Order: sequence, then C-alpha cells, then structure tokens
Amino acid sequence: MANSNLSQAKKAKNDEFYTQLSDIENELRHYRKHFEGKTILCNCDDPFESNFFKYFALNFEFLKLKKLIAVAYADSPIVKTRLCNDGHGYVAEMTFAKDMNGDTAFDWDDIMEMLNNGSIKITDL
Repeated sequence: MANSNLSQAKKAKNDEFYTQLSDIENELRHYRKHFEGKTILCNCDDPFESNFFKYFALNFEFLKLKKLIAVAYADSPIVKTRLCNDGHGYVAEMTFAKDMNGDTAFDWDDIMEMLNNGSIKITDL
C-alpha cells in the first residue's frame, strides 16, 4: 500500500514534499563552516518553491555566502506574475540579504521584496 501522504503530494504536484525545510536545516547545520565565502548553485524547477533555495536565501548572511544562484527550467508562477518572464528557463542570482521592510528580521517577505525591486537578479537562460 502506497504512502497516502506521498500519493497526495504527487497528485497535488508538490515536489517539495520530500525535501522538507526542517530536514534540510537538520542536515546542513553540520556543514555551516564550509559555506562561508562560497557560491551556492541550486538547480531546481522553481527556486521560489524550492526548500533548498529557501534555506540558503533565508540563511544567506548567517552562512556568510558570497552568492546564491538558482537555475530554473520550469515556469515559476512567482517570476511569471512579478517579472513577466516569457516562459523560458531563467537564472536567479542573489548576492546579499537585507531586511527590506524594517521589521528587524530577514524573512521570505524580504526575499519577495528583493525580487520585486531587482535586488535578486533574474535573467533568461
């Protein structure tokens, strides 16, 4: 008998079901010192849905990353609606993290604002 949660995730096309943010955090905490000054490349369907991209973006300053690059081969509803991407693959490039809304926390809202104002650079493949 198939796992019903996995079957539901497949039916809902929830690719991130098997890469939970908490699992990523628990595993990558062992490697924090190895990320300092590094460029991270995430190859994903949609970086704005990918929990790996979310982890590295939300922890950009904490991990002292140099750059976060995501290559996406599928349409992103976020990029398409916010940036009028023409349906081609694209590259998202992040070089800093900043509290954009002044609430003293860097969170997903700040990342979306960085995307909207061009701080996260989006280019076609």
